[in-house]
This record gives sequence, structure tokens and C-alpha cells, in this order.
Amino acid sequence: MSAHPVLVVMGVSGSGKSTVAALLAGQLGWDYLEGDDLHPAANVAKMSAGIPLNDEDRWPWLLKIADWIGEHEADQMPGVVTCSALKRSYRDRLRQANVIFVYLAGSKQEISERLSARHGHFMPPALLDSQFEALEPPAQDEAALTVQISHSPVEEAAEIIQRLRLSAS
Repeated sequence: MSAHPVLVVMGVSGSGKSTVAALLAGQLGWDYLEGDDLHPAANVAKMSAGIPLNDEDRWPWLLKIADWIGEHEADQMPGVVTCSALKRSYRDRLRQANVIFVYLAGSKQEISERLSARHGHFMPPALLDSQFEALEPPAQDEAALTVQISHSPVEEAAEIIQRLRLSAS
């Protein structure tokens, strides 16, 4: 593994991407980007209204995330970014030399319970079905680490650091 990887913490809404990614970035001392912050206002409005995004909606957002990854690779800076990256075609666009996908996997029931407890996010629980319908879990030939979300975010972050043999700062 590169000394300067970029971790893309991925999964459906409610899987814990933001929490786990922030923990990873803090423990590793790496740059962190909340990918949702790059959504255009039209995407946020659409999701807030309970309308799922389509590929056409997602591509400009994915390109912004890919640019952030590219800048970090060019500067040889490690980083952590959140992105649902639900489809392989999306991951293919984000995939660069030092990218490692960290897939936070859980059952629809587990994630539904998490979403019900979450407040203040633009993504309503009603869109969970559309996320699972779009989800293409990473295949064997993709550089991806799958982590089950059955533990606390702190334990999940520790598992990721250990399995990727990273050094916390």
C-alpha cells in the first residue's frame, strides 16, 4: 500500500460514513472531506424532497470528489473522503492509484434503525430503498475493504486501521 492512500468511505445513507471517516481522519492525522458538502444545491433540494438522485445528478458531484482525490494524490497527501459510491461505475471514476474503498456494509434493517435515530440530515429515511436498489457492493477485483457495521464507529475505525496496517498519529 502507498504511504499516501486516500480512503473513500462508502456505503448507503445511514451506514456511518461521516462518523467513521471523521474518526479515521482524526486518528490518522489525515485530511478529511465530507463528500455530501460537495453536492450542488439542486441535489440537496431533490433529496430533501424525497426524490432519489439519478446518474445524471450524481456525475458532477462525483467529479468534484474525484478532483479532491486527484489533488491529494498529486501532492502525495493521504486523505479520507465520504462518498456513497453505490455503483461500480462511480467507483471506477473515483479510482486512482492510491485509492482504497472502505465499504461500510449492513442490513437494511440495521441501517433503517440508524436513520430513524438521525436528525438534521437532508437525506430522508424514505430514500433508503432507492439506495439499496442502486447499490452494487464492491467486487473481488476492486481495491476495497468491507467492514460490517455491527460494532460501534470507534471499533469500526480501529478495525479499518488494523486491517489496512495504518499508523494512528
